[in-house]
Amino acid sequence: HEFSRNIKKDSCGISNGADSASPFSDIVELNVGGQVYVTRHTTLIAVPDSLLSNMFSKKTPTELARDSKGRFFLDRDGFLFRYILDYLRDLNLVLPDYFPEKSRLQREAQFFKLRELSKLLSPKTSKDNSITDEICQSDSEEPSATPLVGPDASRTLSVASTAHSPFLESKKSGYITVGYRGSYTIGRDIQTDAKFRRVARITVCGKTSLAKEVFGDTLNESRDPDRPPERYTSRYYLKYNFLEQAFDKLSEFGFHMVADPNEDKIWTSYTEYVFCRE
Repeated sequence: HEFSRNIKKDSCGISNGADSASPFSDIVELNVGGQVYVTRHTTLIAVPDSLLSNMFSKKTPTELARDSKGRFFLDRDGFLFRYILDYLRDLNLVLPDYFPEKSRLQREAQFFKLRELSKLLSPKTSKDNSITDEICQSDSEEPSATPLVGPDASRTLSVASTAHSPFLESKKSGYITVGYRGSYTIGRDIQTDAKFRRVARITVCGKTSLAKEVFGDTLNESRDPDRPPERYTSRYYLKYNFLEQAFDKLSEFGFHMVADPNEDKIWTSYTEYVFCRE
């Protein structure tokens, strides 16, 4: 019986050299917004007085929410949590090139009470206390070698940033393809008999910068994160499932439909609509 008690394991991980005073296992499994993470207990408590430190040092496992498989559950952004976890491992902030989610990551850092991380993600301020455009640029972009002086310096910097930052360019020509899986029956002469099936997911294909310009925060990038703005992707999808809402967005940004499916057919698989802005 004594041997059985020594090898007993917690449902969210296996005790493997953890502090005997802690009720948590050395290896901890987390479900953050549907994304599963596995890390050490010491990583979660690395920053004293942070939310995770308080959860996993001042509470017991039975006090924390769990999913159906026994993993500790956090209702936060599962994609951004990877950077929270990376920071906790060595207390350094390293972000990929072309990272457009700094403001949202800062919000996550504030939620988890990681004050130093939140400071690192704060927009840089100039000597006159105005916010610079640095946070809008990718981490790989280098500042201009020509010094800017005089009253027009801030305006010149803004123009230069717009010229070189792909995220600030607007009205660029290009194509965006919107697609979905599902089926519907519709004909020109049988409108009263039309039957529709709920759209499960709306996909977005095209240049990354165009997709982000049009759909913004409603674009789910979890299947293709950190894609450079001038590259193309076919793995984005929208956080809502109304085609009309997607069409309205495209129209608002100057796109018009140039190709759509044949209305006289019964579509049972993947349907696409191609939009263009010239």
